[in-house]
Amino acid sequence: MNELPKQFQKLMEEYPTIKSAYENLGTAVHEAGPLDNKTRVLVKLAVSVGARLEGAVHSQVRKAVNLGISKEEIYQVALLAIPTIGLPSTTAALSWIDDILENY
Repeated sequence: MNELPKQFQKLMEEYPTIKSAYENLGTAVHEAGPLDNKTRVLVKLAVSVGARLEGAVHSQVRKAVNLGISKEEIYQVALLAIPTIGLPSTTAALSWIDDILENY
């Protein structure tokens, strides 16, 4: 279940310069401050939930699981969104989290 989406893979293979720039940007933003990796993944998960980005939620949940972040911590990130983005949007995000966690 760690496989990247096919369209993302295709983009990265067909445009190596973009791939390099994207990877460098990712490295730069991760190194730009004092947050540890766990905190960064949980923040990115929260942003993904709030922006209602299914693929990004999938990606961040995979990263969270691979870092040993508990299912309870992952679910709490989504639950914290209820007052801000509403119950229907949060329910959708929870279903995207379940998409990944059901395979772990």
